[in-house]
Amino acid sequence: MKKMKSYFAVWCLAIFFSTNVFAKTAEKAKPVVTTEVAYLAGGCFWGMDDLLRKLPGVTHTEVGYMGGKVPNATYNTVKTGTSNHAETVKVEFDSRRLSYEDLLLYFFKIHDPTTLNRQGNDIGTQYRSAIFYGSDQQKNTAFNVIARVDKSKAWGKPVTTVVSKAEEFWKAEEYHQDYLQKNPDGYTCHFIRKVEF
Repeated sequence: MKKMKSYFAVWCLAIFFSTNVFAKTAEKAKPVVTTEVAYLAGGCFWGMDDLLRKLPGVTHTEVGYMGGKVPNATYNTVKTGTSNHAETVKVEFDSRRLSYEDLLLYFFKIHDPTTLNRQGNDIGTQYRSAIFYGSDQQKNTAFNVIARVDKSKAWGKPVTTVVSKAEEFWKAEEYHQDYLQKNPDGYTCHFIRKVEF
């Protein structure tokens, strides 16, 4: 009987340790995701959102309004151009897979940053090119990337992109979210340009 009890105790210990080791191994195997958030404005947010969501490393996007002074901004207010909000895309990304710098370099390829308050046929301050930074590191990176884009002369004209501190982000109405996925033939003036910086 004593022998059986000691075998049972050894068996219990073996199960305990193997389960513990397995749990720790499984925990280590989980991919680590380091989420960072960027707020980018570059004209109509439908086209910006559609291209940004496809960039490897981007984990989530949503469209909304930032940079104005009117609380609870809505499309009907923003479209008048009087609230000073910009149509903005909130971009969540895994910074282990996609750096903020590379995200901004892509941003400067999918819209024209040299047309002040305009993107294609869309005219007004709500269509301005803007980077809303969430930290000093993002701010410094934004200015460094703009300097790099300007120095390259890839766009032929100076960049007019405004760099401002991120403020309240007002999520846009549901019909604006994933608009071009819901309406594949919908309007967009955004595409990837063959420019190098």
